[in-house]
Amino acid sequence: MMLRHSVSFAALGAALAFAAPAMAQQATADDHVSKPDAADTTPADGDILVTGTRILRPNIASAAPITTVTAQDIKAQSPTNIEEVLNRLPQIAPDSQQNYQDSDGRQRIKLRSLGFERTLVLIDGKRLGTQNGEDAGIIPVSLIDRVDVLTGGASSVYGSDAVAGVVNFVLKPDFKGIRIDGNYNFYNHQNRANIVTQQAQASSFPTNTGMVNDGGRADVTLTAGTSLFGDKLKVSGFVNYKHQDLVPYDARSTSACQLVQTGTDGPLSCSLSSYSVSGYISPRSGANNGTAYVNNPDGTRTFVPYGAGAGNAANPYDGYSYQRAFTRVNAGGFATLKLSPAAEIYGSGIWFRDKSTNRFPTRVFAAANYGSDPYQVNCNNPFLSASQASAICGAAAGTATLAPIDVRYRFNVPYLIDTYINSAIRATGGVRGKIGDAWTYDVGGVYARNQQDYMPASLPQFANVNRSLNVVNVNGTPTCASVVDGTDKNCVPFDAFKAGNSNQALVNYLYSGLATEKQTTVGILYDVQANVTGDLGKYGIKSPFADQGLAFAAGVEYREDRQFSTANAAFRADNGGSDSDLRQHVWEGNIELQAPLVQHKPFIEELQVNAAGRLSKYSSNPDKFTTWKLEGLYAPVRDIVFRASFNKAQRAPTVVEAYQASNISYSRQGGSQNDFCAPVPRQIADPANPGKTITTTAPLASREVCRATGLSDSLYGSATLLCPNDQCTVRSGGFTAAPETAYTQTYGIILKPRFVKGLVFSVDRYRIKINNSLGYNDDSYYTDGCLRSNGDPFFCSGIVRAANGTLYAAAGTNPTSGFIRAGTTNYYFSIARGWDFQSQYALGLGKVGRMDLSFNGSLTTFAGGQDSPLQPERNCAGYYGNGCGQLLPKWSHALRATYVTPDDGFNASFNWRYVGSLTSANNSGDPAIGGTPDRVQKTFGYIAPVSYFDLALTFNIAKRYSLRLIANNLLDKAPPILANSYNISLARNNTIPARYDSLGRNLAVGFTANF
Repeated sequence: MMLRHSVSFAALGAALAFAAPAMAQQATADDHVSKPDAADTTPADGDILVTGTRILRPNIASAAPITTVTAQDIKAQSPTNIEEVLNRLPQIAPDSQQNYQDSDGRQRIKLRSLGFERTLVLIDGKRLGTQNGEDAGIIPVSLIDRVDVLTGGASSVYGSDAVAGVVNFVLKPDFKGIRIDGNYNFYNHQNRANIVTQQAQASSFPTNTGMVNDGGRADVTLTAGTSLFGDKLKVSGFVNYKHQDLVPYDARSTSACQLVQTGTDGPLSCSLSSYSVSGYISPRSGANNGTAYVNNPDGTRTFVPYGAGAGNAANPYDGYSYQRAFTRVNAGGFATLKLSPAAEIYGSGIWFRDKSTNRFPTRVFAAANYGSDPYQVNCNNPFLSASQASAICGAAAGTATLAPIDVRYRFNVPYLIDTYINSAIRATGGVRGKIGDAWTYDVGGVYARNQQDYMPASLPQFANVNRSLNVVNVNGTPTCASVVDGTDKNCVPFDAFKAGNSNQALVNYLYSGLATEKQTTVGILYDVQANVTGDLGKYGIKSPFADQGLAFAAGVEYREDRQFSTANAAFRADNGGSDSDLRQHVWEGNIELQAPLVQHKPFIEELQVNAAGRLSKYSSNPDKFTTWKLEGLYAPVRDIVFRASFNKAQRAPTVVEAYQASNISYSRQGGSQNDFCAPVPRQIADPANPGKTITTTAPLASREVCRATGLSDSLYGSATLLCPNDQCTVRSGGFTAAPETAYTQTYGIILKPRFVKGLVFSVDRYRIKINNSLGYNDDSYYTDGCLRSNGDPFFCSGIVRAANGTLYAAAGTNPTSGFIRAGTTNYYFSIARGWDFQSQYALGLGKVGRMDLSFNGSLTTFAGGQDSPLQPERNCAGYYGNGCGQLLPKWSHALRATYVTPDDGFNASFNWRYVGSLTSANNSGDPAIGGTPDRVQKTFGYIAPVSYFDLALTFNIAKRYSLRLIANNLLDKAPPILANSYNISLARNNTIPARYDSLGRNLAVGFTANF
């Protein structure tokens, strides 16, 4: 059985043969999908076969599991971004860059939660772009014919990076006529009281309850195409516009504040910020030195203690972007010129520009942000009341004395904006054709250029803040002293001593004279390929027991990756860093063989062996490396197919990883952690008095652990080991990043019973193990690992002591000791294991119509790795926290049922999405991920399974028009709530926004018009 698509494959001559069922099939006015026929094993002319190989010949089935998302599935969701479609696949680790305040807006794809660097993304069989610069936002959603997801190693066929698998976006080719596609959707959500609103109200933060309609998203595409010269020349083009509105955190009751829990099952509270709309003041001299005040929220010029309460401490994330505002424009064109069957010239070009923004409150920052001395205020400042002047200046109150203070203020004015502009152009071209009836060739290439312009909001000028605080009375008018003496005629007085300052003129002055900060990063890919396929069966080279002969494909490829980054002086002043220009290139050669051994014999309907190999030589590595695959198919009868695939896949470091590994830089250890062999004042349980604590200065680490770091016993616990300011030296880089190697296995069975026509079911087991995994490890990887493992040399070797035992050194001396290591390097194993289940059933209902059912489920049995030879394997499947960042439930699935009327005039599609439970790693009972028998987390220790239901109704009118009404998350389920969510999902909205429908019910209307 094969699924037919009535389109051609506008790619490198590569076809992917389909064995596992597609997702739902939903016919619309402009998309025809034939019903599967289990008895049909011969493709119609022009059909696409998804095989996971570059050999252009139909198979009974694919040897590797493939999931296909059709254009109908995509339309049934009305997505604005392609990541919304892929996030629903159990095989994809969800990523939602438009729901992260801290993201750069780029859309990236991660199979099996193994990272975007290990997932190769193609458009029509050719690379999307560089791995570092990848942005799937360039792909026009309305032009996607289908998405093929091949899981498991595929480096031997497609090259490095295909460690976790390949995602191939197949675009609709050869379009004729004019078509307009449009969608508009928004969120319709009932905010309800919950544990977050309780804490927000306790902190006197406003909460939003009741029904909201927000987050509007519009998407419209114009596509046009024609053919000329008797269909020899085909050209088409498109332009697409998207817009998405902001949804701030405070628009949802579940993110009314960032929920914080201190310790396991500890008390709950909201994150507080000293950047209050009331204004934070702290004297830095005199009797009140260090005391934290805020201006009285009632508007009187008095100080009250800083802390929770109306107008005192601020909600730092209330206006952050839950859904980022963005505007995107895509445009492109496609052309083919068929000179003869032996020569067809093809080319395409796609361009896009995406502008997205993050919001931040407009503030006066603490002087420490500038590395400067405190601000100064004159003690006769007319904005100071007598009590305020006394608290700040003491006996000097009322004089011209300048007193040091810390000032932090959040203005009641529009937010500051961080802006990201992602743009790209991708061009392909080449010539392909068929020579005789046995040979095909394709010579072509890709040029892709991705650019990101990052323009962060600047800090206000320190000097301007200081001048605006030095205010004198001039004829009853508060005036800057710098205006009086002529040093700064533009100075605007800063009333920092009363709540609710909304002086836009002051804000303009504080930020005046600042150049726009800008960092530009560009990634460029040059990719040239030449491929040839041959069917040697045409020459009689075949098994005597098979109808088809030996087939092969061979190719050579040259790729060059380059990434350069520049920034202006304003950006460097605030953010540091330096410009870079990185590049590497690779030469590769590959060959594939497909050998049917036995066909159409008793007890052997099909027996076939496939093999492939690739040789790669990267300029960044002195050694060549090889990848290979070996696959087998066995069908005793047409109804049953057994399949297995074994792959060795390798991934060379990207240009950025290679640079991060080799480039040496120095910094100071973050936070306040010191050398764990130095004395640390802390509270511990008193062994003599249960329930009591005592103060100790004993080191955190044992004598044995410290000895493993090279420390002599005589220095154990010595105060000479204390690092200045509790910050030891960290050296990043100085490694050689070698290619990582993955060994992947998939084996499964496909059932296509003839007695149940239209039913296909497959189950596949996958096992991925990556040796010498590439990744970035900060200093805590080595310190925590050494401490946790009781002295494992794998970790402790990252702690490099100076001759005197210390861990601090002057960066300017380029030290060879006295630091903790960090940076990109190879570490031990990454592991992914599980099962995939897929099924499709086309049920004819006679005169009533038909029902199409599809199912895609995944059981994850292992997600994690092993940090060192002495450490146990860390299995994070179904767990979160304690370094388990995969956030993969053990089981998830999607089940879609689509009813279609006999005339295809109407269809209704109902989808059930199931996300399995997640459990805190504390409750795992597995010490490898922090679980212990006596540490059971009772609060936020478990996320229950969640079911989402979607409904799509499509009305096809006169075979020219279609109207779609869609409700995603039909029952408006609110997301699960977690405290300390940033430590779990890198989001401050108390949930996992990529995994769950966190903004509520999504309602959409869409249309397609053909002319």
